Amino acid sequence: MATPTIRLEIVSPDRLVLTDEVEELQVPGATGYLGILPGHAPMITEVSIGEIAYRKGEQTFYLAVACGYCEVLLDQVTILAEKIERADEIDQRRAQASLQRAEKRLSSFQAAAIDFLRARTSLQKALIRIQVSHKTGLHTH
Repeated sequence: MATPTIRLEIVSPDRLVLTDEVEELQVPGATGYLGILPGHAPMITEVSIGEIAYRKGEQTFYLAVACGYCEVLLDQVTILAEKIERADEIDQRRAQASLQRAEKRLSSFQAAAIDFLRARTSLQKALIRIQVSHKTGLHTH
């Protein structure tokens, strides 16, 4: 008997990132990670900075995402993301440099609250990109 799947479509402002049939996925929602399986109750949620993981058979694939929306229907999940990268698309040196800049800004914090929030967001994005980029050898796509 075939394993049930759900259609996953991920779109960013500049491209269609992915269209595939998957068995399960995890998405970073506004209040924590959501596990989604075929037949999940319909919903719409915000996507926060984090890692999207989806599974096809024995393989798990990873993407770094920064903000957007996720619509879940019984047979399809659509993710509209401001910024999204597959693990193999991430430039590790650039991500490491972004992390160091954000850490420096946060450690010498003397600016307005908005600058703190911007620096913290940059730090979160860099950390996720580095985390996902290290998974390129772990059955990534």
